Amino acid sequence: MHPVLLVPGLGNSGPLHWQRLWQAELGNAARAVEQADWDRPDFADWVERLEHAVASMPQAPVLAAHSLSCALVVHWAARHPRSIAGALLVAPADVDSDAHTPPETRAFRPMPAAPLAFPSIVVASSDDPYVTHERAAVMAEHWGSRFVNIGAAGHINSAAGFGEWPLGRLLLDELRRG
Repeated sequence: MHPVLLVPGLGNSGPLHWQRLWQAELGNAARAVEQADWDRPDFADWVERLEHAVASMPQAPVLAAHSLSCALVVHWAARHPRSIAGALLVAPADVDSDAHTPPETRAFRPMPAAPLAFPSIVVASSDDPYVTHERAAVMAEHWGSRFVNIGAAGHINSAAGFGEWPLGRLLLDELRRG
C-alpha cells in the first residue's frame, strides 16, 4: 500500500481529529506536513512545505487533506501533477467565498478548476459552514474526483464528532491500494 501524507488545514488538527488518530494508527507509514504558522497561512510557504514533504517520502504517497489544505493540494498538484498516488480531499473550504472562509484563506484564491492527474475522492457534508454542498460537488467535478456526500456532518472534524472516522479510512485505503 502507498504511504499516507496527512495535510491538516487552517489551525492544524487537534488531538482528537481523525488525521491525528490516523497518524498514530498508521505509525511510520504516515507523516504530517508541518507548517510554520497554522493560523496565518503563507501560501508560498505552505506549497513549499508540501513539496518538501512529498519529496521526502520513500514512494508516491496518498495525501489526506482537510479543509484549507484541499486548496493547497490542488494548487500544488498544478505544479507537480504526477508526484502522488492519490488524494482524499475532505471538507474542502471554499476559498473563493467571503461568506464561507476567513480572510486568512484569501491567498489560496482562486480555487483551481483543472482536472487532477491522479485518483482523488472529495468528501463533503450537506451542512459544512465552510463550503456549500453544491460548491463541493462542482469542485469534485472540475478536479475529476469521485464525490462522496456523507450527509449532515458539519466540517467533518472532531468538533463535528469525527474521531477515528471509519468511512474515511475505507476511502483512504481504497486510494492506497491503487
